[in-house]
Amino acid sequence: MDDKVILVTGGTGSFGQKFTEVVLREHDPKAIRIFSRGELLQQQMRQRFGDDPRLRYFIGDVRDRERVYRAMNGVDVVVHAAALKQVPTCEYNPIEAVRTNVDGAINVIDAAIDNGVERAMAISTDKAVHPVNLYGATKLVMERLFAQANVYTGGRESKFSCVRYGNVVGSRGSVIPLFLEQSKDGVITITDDKMTRFWITLEQGVRFVIDCIGRMHGGEIFVPKIPSMRITDLADVAAPKAQRQIIGIRPGEKVNEILLTEEESRHALEFQNYFVIEPEHSFWKKDNLEGGKPLPEGFTYTSDKNSWWLTKDELTGMVGEL
Repeated sequence: MDDKVILVTGGTGSFGQKFTEVVLREHDPKAIRIFSRGELLQQQMRQRFGDDPRLRYFIGDVRDRERVYRAMNGVDVVVHAAALKQVPTCEYNPIEAVRTNVDGAINVIDAAIDNGVERAMAISTDKAVHPVNLYGATKLVMERLFAQANVYTGGRESKFSCVRYGNVVGSRGSVIPLFLEQSKDGVITITDDKMTRFWITLEQGVRFVIDCIGRMHGGEIFVPKIPSMRITDLADVAAPKAQRQIIGIRPGEKVNEILLTEEESRHALEFQNYFVIEPEHSFWKKDNLEGGKPLPEGFTYTSDKNSWWLTKDELTGMVGEL
């Protein structure tokens, strides 16, 4: 990240702000361009980070091809985090979800190739795996687009990869802030008391993305090894005195999440702290990743069968930090 011009789409979101914080604190980028639609959020971000001369703010939407091209001029590294992310929002506004999450990804890819960007990393989600909602389906398409983008580069040096991980602790719209707010009225809502989720902190997610940008060859999907949590354990910690109301699974929601399927595990490698799903394309060289070991036949990585679970004490610590 040192001496690089970095563009972060969706840069005023939870991920973008934490990414900016970590990179400014621990690296020396030439510039970080914050690309987002939110004028107010950009102003709040300016106030948070002060007048750091390395920060630039671009009002724009990834749907706007010309604006994306302009913002990407002279950029070395792109982190594509812009998306419509709320499952109910995407279910009830499907065309808008496609225009942002799919068409927007195409614009980012085209602009990155034509502007000679060195590396572009997209942020994906466990909901892209065996998707049961439109948000997950659009993210699955985005993953495929970024993997295949490496074929479109021709003789250029641009590389495209994805990071896929689970729910982020305390991000906008996540369940902890919801439980804390509902607990003030004495009743919290739970969709299914058997629900489990992968769980990662914002800082862990950002550091994993930065690390993967450094090691990517293009076409990979990087999956971190992260813990699971039970929704009932979280309820015990976040709202111990509140009554629980079971309201049933919402449209497009899963009881358990998947980060790595049996089909993907056939062309994936395991490392100490993460998995890498290799692309099934001719451009990929098998010697690109050294030190990884093949996964056993039939392997899946799911939140309910995970070997790493967060304890209630660990969840208490996470809730207390919000």
